[in-house]
Amino acid sequence: MATKIRLQRRGRKHYAFYSIVVADSRAPRDGKFVEKIGTYNPNTDPATVELNFERALYWVNNGAQPTDTARNILSREGVYLMKHLQGGVKKGAFDEAAAQAKFEAWKADKTNALNGIKSKNEQAKRDDKKARLEAEKEVNAAIAKKVADKKAAEALAKAEAEAAAAAENAEAETTAEETPAEA
Repeated sequence: MATKIRLQRRGRKHYAFYSIVVADSRAPRDGKFVEKIGTYNPNTDPATVELNFERALYWVNNGAQPTDTARNILSREGVYLMKHLQGGVKKGAFDEAAAQAKFEAWKADKTNALNGIKSKNEQAKRDDKKARLEAEKEVNAAIAKKVADKKAAEALAKAEAEAAAAAENAEAETTAEETPAEA
């Protein structure tokens, strides 16, 4: 039986995530499979991969052919590096401890790079949020200034109207007092 390591689509429309499966090459994409060895979610930033490393390495060593995308995923997770290192151990180029040390060093570098990317993305989000907050504060200050100017103009107009009404009342009173004296 010719086996392939490939992605099996899951999820809903416009939000796909995938199971990484080992299946017969003649089986349909979402059909029967031999073993599920992990999941791949491209919707997160960076993409999330959960992989049963030992089983993936077992299937690669036993001749399962991955698709292009599955090969990239397995390569990023280090399955092909470990296969290469195990080949070096078999040939006697180095021992198992040296192979494991090389793999651990590679994995540490990879996690450091991934953490750097995550922290850079988080810093960009914080900076963007801070910039949007400052822009919103400026807009709110401009609106508050317009409202204060409008209220000041209304208060001035009301004060002028009251002053005019008071002057009119005072003038009416003076004319009312003068009118009975003439009679």
